[in-house]
Amino acid sequence: MKGNVLLVGGRSKAKSLAQSLLQKGYRVTVINKDLSDCEKLAENEKLTVIHGDGTKPYVLEDAGAGNMELVIALTPRDEDNLVICELCKKKFRVAKTLSLLSDPQKTDFFYKMGVDSVVCAISAVTSIIEQQAFMEEMAKAIPIGEGRVQLLEVPITETDPAAQKQVWEINLPKEVIIGCILRRDQTLIPRGDTRILAGDILVLISGNEQEEIAILELKGGEAKWRK
Repeated sequence: MKGNVLLVGGRSKAKSLAQSLLQKGYRVTVINKDLSDCEKLAENEKLTVIHGDGTKPYVLEDAGAGNMELVIALTPRDEDNLVICELCKKKFRVAKTLSLLSDPQKTDFFYKMGVDSVVCAISAVTSIIEQQAFMEEMAKAIPIGEGRVQLLEVPITETDPAAQKQVWEINLPKEVIIGCILRRDQTLIPRGDTRILAGDILVLISGNEQEEIAILELKGGEAKWRK
């Protein structure tokens, strides 16, 4: 079983997203202030449904916000979504918050206020959530002829030698390439002049057992990574 996810608002968006998350093993709780929407959501016995206003701290507390790994604000009001994310982040210490946003011009402001991910479409929300699940499914050995290819996921921190470097500056083994870079809600295909930032997750494609050399070059010492 995977972690706990809280969805606030959203009507049909919450229903479809909750169903997708449940199928992938997440424990999902939904808050909705519309009673008829709650009744429809409660038809799914696997969902925990709370009737209330998700901008109120006591409603978030009743929903167990303090035990959530991820909170997604899906209401139609940008202001409400910001309040929900702010409360969850600052009062309930939720590790990650995502907010649906109607006005893309507010994106930078939401990030400055501490929201971890801001998106303007439900498909983008799903993409962010599934990004990690995708890597867990794909990061495994794939047989190619008589050899093997590895997909490796390497998180970059501020203290790693690769941070702030351009791709061309990193001396990776010739059997290893950076296939893509996961950065917040973006998936980047790197060029030689692409700069690697702290917080990036590098997806390496490796052959001939050169992963350890690549990890040492990127992180400067003994490191853990997924295969």
